[in-house]
Amino acid sequence: MGGTEHLTVRREGATLVLTLDRPEARNALSLPMLVGLHDGWAEADADDTIRSIVLTGAGGAFCAGMDLKALAGDGMAGEGYRDRLRADPDLHWKAMLRHHRPRKPVIAAVEGYCVAGGTEILQGTDIRVAGESAVFGLFEVRRGLFPIGGSTVRLPRQIPRTHALEMLLTGRPYTAREAAAIGLIAHVVPDGTALDKALDIAERVNACAPLAVEAVKASVYETAEMTETDGLAAELTRGWPVFDTADAKEGARAFAEKRPPVYKRA
Repeated sequence: MGGTEHLTVRREGATLVLTLDRPEARNALSLPMLVGLHDGWAEADADDTIRSIVLTGAGGAFCAGMDLKALAGDGMAGEGYRDRLRADPDLHWKAMLRHHRPRKPVIAAVEGYCVAGGTEILQGTDIRVAGESAVFGLFEVRRGLFPIGGSTVRLPRQIPRTHALEMLLTGRPYTAREAAAIGLIAHVVPDGTALDKALDIAERVNACAPLAVEAVKASVYETAEMTETDGLAAELTRGWPVFDTADAKEGARAFAEKRPPVYKRA
């Protein structure tokens, strides 16, 4: 199991928990964090015993975005990881889920600050939970920057365009309740319980047939920009093979026998 000094990795049953772990900087992005995220997504994709991923942050924050001190020229922590970036110049975009989509569902557990790059990573997750005091926002325009992690493309596809443009063009902070009202997150829970709620959702995902779960996730994203006709055709291509799996037969038997199913990813 991987991890770096700024990204911890642990297992909770069939769930891989990735924790942004730089609390003294509100988990601002660093090279060790990006490398750890990249490797965490790769581990989840490669290991069929992992059925879901939870992404969270340590110390009461999710992620405060890029390390602006480093951007200003003060150097970024983890210079020893530069060789990883040289070997794969796309590594940071894969880490931030801009150029990579994990096969397994990704559930975000947000406490505290989830702003700038934090909100951009959030848009690459599938299900989102936040503590009552969480703060969201894309502050880049206030700092003369551009939210190049994908927000000008993804955000208007995930929430109504008028809300997306307000968030992008004003750079103002949003409360968890506001974020839920516009559809950026799904659940608002008491502070300190976002991870518990995310793990509960993960357990519900893990109890389902993994091949079906992965096929459903893939279909949702594959068809998002298709016409309805093309999307329905693609859905059949993705969905029909699931009915021929051993997991599908096990699901039917378990229902008939009134017992919990035991899925083997087959």
